[in-house]
Amino acid sequence: MSPAHTPNSSPTNSPEDTAATFCATLIDEWIQHGVRHAVIAPGSRSTPMALAIVDRAELTVHVVHDERAASFVALGIGLQGVPAILLCTSGTAATHFHGAVVEAHQSAVAMIVCTADRPPELRDVGAPQTIDQTKLYGDAVRWFHDPGVASEIAAHSWRSLAAHCFASATGSWPGPVHLNLPFREPLVGRAGPLPVRSAKSGLPVSRIGAATLDVQSLEALSALVHQPRGVIVAGRGCGDPAAVIEFAEAAGWPVLADARSGLGAHRGPVVRAADQVLRSARFALAHVPDVVVRVGEPPASKVLSQWLATSRAVQVHITSVPQWTDADGVIAHRVVADSATVCRALAQTVRMDPTDWTGEWMAAEGRTQVVITAALGADPDTALTEPLVARSIGSMLPDGAHLVVSSSMPIRDIEWFGLINEGVTVQSNRGANGIDGVIATAIGVAASTQQPTALLIGDVAFLHDSAALVGLMARNIDLRVVVIDNDGGGIFSFLPQASSLSGGRFEQLFGTPHGTDLVALSAAHNIPARSVITLNEFAQALSQAGPSVIRVSSDRTTNVAVHQRIADSVVAALGS
Repeated sequence: MSPAHTPNSSPTNSPEDTAATFCATLIDEWIQHGVRHAVIAPGSRSTPMALAIVDRAELTVHVVHDERAASFVALGIGLQGVPAILLCTSGTAATHFHGAVVEAHQSAVAMIVCTADRPPELRDVGAPQTIDQTKLYGDAVRWFHDPGVASEIAAHSWRSLAAHCFASATGSWPGPVHLNLPFREPLVGRAGPLPVRSAKSGLPVSRIGAATLDVQSLEALSALVHQPRGVIVAGRGCGDPAAVIEFAEAAGWPVLADARSGLGAHRGPVVRAADQVLRSARFALAHVPDVVVRVGEPPASKVLSQWLATSRAVQVHITSVPQWTDADGVIAHRVVADSATVCRALAQTVRMDPTDWTGEWMAAEGRTQVVITAALGADPDTALTEPLVARSIGSMLPDGAHLVVSSSMPIRDIEWFGLINEGVTVQSNRGANGIDGVIATAIGVAASTQQPTALLIGDVAFLHDSAALVGLMARNIDLRVVVIDNDGGGIFSFLPQASSLSGGRFEQLFGTPHGTDLVALSAAHNIPARSVITLNEFAQALSQAGPSVIRVSSDRTTNVAVHQRIADSVVAALGS
């Protein structure tokens, strides 16, 4: 360790060189922990960190003009399990990160947020581009810290600071951390020798992933769920899908799986169209379970959640993150441990005699899928509808591809109608269920995985995040954006407001037509874009590597009718 980095020694470098060395140390430590991506929103005050980032060849650097878009790109990268470094300048730039920070918090996605700041003497004196950034994101971060202006006297703590950030972001409850970094001018310095990385510099990361239940707790849980009429509800975070199937087969129960669970293409007692099946009051009433085991996050379906809430069943939630998820107040028992480990343990202890229970569920699933296919059509010349796009897109993508789905109607249509090929991963920002930053999230997924990535998004969400289109063609990614264009907020046509308000008032507040030519908007960013009408045209367009934008036109009123027609057909089929 050089004298300049010895604790309590007198400073020997210029302030700008000290800042550069401090930043280089943070970056080096994060690289040692496995960080490989950094997202930079351009600005001046963040110069020391930006230079430290681009000086390291180990990092893939994504420069994104808009701060909100940048933050959701970092979120998309973090969905793969390793946090990205997210950097911006001081002032309101940092406020634009807030939406993605909240989503990362509620979806348990790791993120290292670095906001540059003015030094203390420039705060509260009306200095330009200065706001109060202390604990800017409130309780939405796992840890906040402002180390002050970098000082050589504290050099011995720099690696520990970086390790603390990484550990807090990736621990038992992953999420964002916020490091607020004040810098004095001049902002361009030269990094000196970095503090030596000792074996103790990396703090241990506390993970709950390997945790399971003790013998007594497992026996109690097994006794609780030992019922012939049970269901497993699987969502994102359910762990190894094979472990869920193993438990389901041992228990003799069906798995009601949403698209994000990873169970969509698995063989076994998997019900993929639970929302549609449960629209049959006859079937729903005849198949009320005695016990429900929820694994991971809840699905989007309101029909499913209401059925579960009124079932009076004993409900158990198995989750790997210590986040309380019980909107209906029905969870009686909560298990915080590795989901796959618990499911496999239960598979060994919960053994049921064969019954017709699962067979009845699977018969309803099979009949429902046949009805949906017949109602939507599968001929190449079939005109596209919103449900048909949702049903088809996941089966048209190659093995290893990712499908990012926007909140609002797209995620519901995928959950209700989608068929997902084995090897296709479905992801969606369902922590806060917002429609902000969806394109940017998909960019992050495509950039971090370097796999073909499709995005299914509505027109309002597309416009909401159009800043993410800036520079898209220069990014080395295969992103195929499918935008459903019904000229407004299509989901509101399914709500009571559509029938209780006059047409003009509904359109003003909820329909909100925008009249934007989405193909022309995409072309303005030099992105290849086209409109498609038939299933065959859609398949051809989606088969081409991106970046690209594929527009599907839809009418909101007609879309409601199509959904109702499918539901009526399923109810009729299950009632016969």
